[in-house]
Amino acid sequence: MSEVMDYSSRLTDPHSRKFETFSYLPRMTADQIRRQVEFIVSKGWNPAIEHTEPEEATGSFWYMWKLPMFGETNVDKILSEAQLCHNLNPNHHVRLIGYDNYRQSQGASMVIYRAPGFE
Repeated sequence: MSEVMDYSSRLTDPHSRKFETFSYLPRMTADQIRRQVEFIVSKGWNPAIEHTEPEEATGSFWYMWKLPMFGETNVDKILSEAQLCHNLNPNHHVRLIGYDNYRQSQGASMVIYRAPGFE
């Protein structure tokens, strides 16, 4: 049986906080981000991009980067917008969302670019 690993997270240390499942894993590579976008598009979900300051990442409000890309299926265009958001907000976390029209909810949500210093 494997041993449960301790995870030290403190409110006083913003770098120790985790904000979603993928944040426990190493940063995504460009290929991994592309595959996530392809998955969202394959499901017919509407992609959207959001960003926020690291200290606000656990809050429910993130800044929307433009409007959701309703009906967008061009993976390169979605990746380009995500990269542009990251370039213009280099000290923010950038999150990719896939909105599911039928269930009226988020089908996917993940931080694809982390602010500097957040592993």
